[in-house]
Amino acid sequence: MRIVSFLQDGKQRIGCPKGDQIINLSIADPELPTDLLSLLEAGPSAMERAKQAAANAGSDTLVASADITYLPLITRSPKVICIGRNYAAHAKEGGVEPPTYPEIFYRGNTSLIGHNQPILRPECSDKLDYEAELVAIIGKRARHVSLENALDYVAGYSIFNDATLRDYQRKSSQWTIGKNFDDTGAFGPEFVTADELPAGAHGLNIQTRLNGQVMQDANTRDFIFPIDDLVVKLSECMTLEPGDVIVTGTPAGVGYARNPPVFMKAGDLCEVEIEGIGVLSNPVQDEAR
Repeated sequence: MRIVSFLQDGKQRIGCPKGDQIINLSIADPELPTDLLSLLEAGPSAMERAKQAAANAGSDTLVASADITYLPLITRSPKVICIGRNYAAHAKEGGVEPPTYPEIFYRGNTSLIGHNQPILRPECSDKLDYEAELVAIIGKRARHVSLENALDYVAGYSIFNDATLRDYQRKSSQWTIGKNFDDTGAFGPEFVTADELPAGAHGLNIQTRLNGQVMQDANTRDFIFPIDDLVVKLSECMTLEPGDVIVTGTPAGVGYARNPPVFMKAGDLCEVEIEGIGVLSNPVQDEAR
């Protein structure tokens, strides 16, 4: 099953893609939650009900994709947990050895944007970099889970562009400030349930294109810490909740490591594609006060 989050007539909705249209689940079944977080919190029965509503939806539920505003898949996630340097080649291009334990930081919800929405280059920096990343979304409460059942807690997957202000990232030993500028974390467009993908989203091609030029090209089989291992390690120290987002790290090919460096600027179009999940596309604009 695939779900998008969108704004229509000023109201947040969720729907299922159908060609170039969206099945508005609020019309197909008015009793369903109107946002993905609430749907996940309601449990597997709610997800199954949404699936049935989409299967039985009539033409009156359809809205053209071109007529909606995509939102971040989850606009108010309990936690957006980001993993740094989860591909060995990316660690090495940054001049460091691959980590032996995940490098973990948070993103705030105010940094998130949806598909087709502009990534903003702030007026204080011109070092705006792209980072293609797979997202795992937690579907049920997890604490002290085992490796054998860790993937049972993952409801599905999506795409993230962890756009980063590199100069601000390096102002501190912690990366948080460079990763939390408003309107820099693109997230979506589709939530794809785990049953539609290989276990742990293993073996999926992941690619970034900047103005049509391929900048990153890798595969999730290259993870240092696969999805199940991340769930285990995170649940050792914190309770994972429905709607928690794990942003799993970017492969080699980022802009700052190139010679000369390549940074995003106003007028650019950045696309992140992950096999079996889709394409997340965002224009780049300068921040306006």
